[in-house]
Amino acid sequence: MTLRIRIQLSAMMFLQFFIWGTWFVTMGTYLFAIGFEGPDIGDAYSTTGWAAILSPFFIGMVADRLFAAEKVLGFLHLAGAACLWWAAQVVAPGAFFWVLLLYALCYMPTLALVNAVAFRQMEDPGAEFPNVRVLGTIGWIAAGWVVGLMGIEATARPLEIAAGVSLLTGVYCFFLPHTPPQSVGQKITVSDVLGLEALRLMKDRSFAVFAIGSLLVTIPLAFYYNFANAFLNEVGMENAAGKMTFGQMSEIVFMVLMPFFFARLGVKKMLLIGMLAWVARYVLFALGDNDALVWMFYGGILLHGVCYDFFFVTGQIYVDKKAGEDIRASAQGFIALVTYGVGILVGAQISGQVVQHYALTGGGHDWGPIWYVPAVMAGVVVLLFALLFKEERGSGEDAVAQTAG
Repeated sequence: MTLRIRIQLSAMMFLQFFIWGTWFVTMGTYLFAIGFEGPDIGDAYSTTGWAAILSPFFIGMVADRLFAAEKVLGFLHLAGAACLWWAAQVVAPGAFFWVLLLYALCYMPTLALVNAVAFRQMEDPGAEFPNVRVLGTIGWIAAGWVVGLMGIEATARPLEIAAGVSLLTGVYCFFLPHTPPQSVGQKITVSDVLGLEALRLMKDRSFAVFAIGSLLVTIPLAFYYNFANAFLNEVGMENAAGKMTFGQMSEIVFMVLMPFFFARLGVKKMLLIGMLAWVARYVLFALGDNDALVWMFYGGILLHGVCYDFFFVTGQIYVDKKAGEDIRASAQGFIALVTYGVGILVGAQISGQVVQHYALTGGGHDWGPIWYVPAVMAGVVVLLFALLFKEERGSGEDAVAQTAG
């Protein structure tokens, strides 16, 4: 990969995640400000779950077979820009849901497409991709600080900024390296698209426990993604969006340290620590305040590196090892469908109902009980996972090799 292509791909990743980080984190805060209730916000966030379930059909049936990936990417970002701008003008919950769903159907396929464009330009993806992908995390961090420092978390401005950057990204994508479709003329089935070939792995007890555990732990995860920014703003934290990016910074740190931990802990302990981190995060949020105990809020934010890397990245490595060569991609697709699709969708609905249940008559919410709900949910998953998941000997060493690239 030449330096020019690396710069192109890095800029693509930065813009891709700057867009998402601009509107997604603070949307709940904005929607509360314009009168939406908890279930309405849950519905809005569920759009990404619906899109994660539906987008593989678009990628498998259209993008991989008919058009160059960079052109599809450009078109989707241009269409997404129009949808985001439209969403910024809508203030009715029902209409907002449908407009945001339309946007999510444009954006979610681009997550796979940017990876496809990047991988096709690399001679050694294992060594080259992390250095490009980290620009996506930096883009998310930059978006958080832009929104936080501008003081616009409770306004529609983040949606408008994201629309502008999406427009810029759409134009930029047409100048990316040419990436022709890979599956021209190949027969593709629904089973291929959804990764259902991986269902045969469910006969293995440990994989089945992992898959079900992944689904269940993603449900309480939605509480953080959907309502943490609204919570921090409601309790009075300044520049909450910017400070929440400390979580992405810790994600980078723990990603670097993962080989060290793998060598000493193995897959099962890594997964359990990742799950326990979600319990700890929610307990810290429930017990903290914006005064003497504000360190608890920061602790909950900084745990994101453990929450994400130790569970989701470890899980991807586990699936890669567990699945055979013939169904490896199918298995990864299946787990993504289970977590970012079904898990996030269900979690969005439950979190919205719980937040509404603890809404106070005079405004605001009783956040302590709200955070204990996902803490208990995650705790039950941890207990069941610890009892039922069996780690194969040698998996830790194999994982170290894969993480080290």
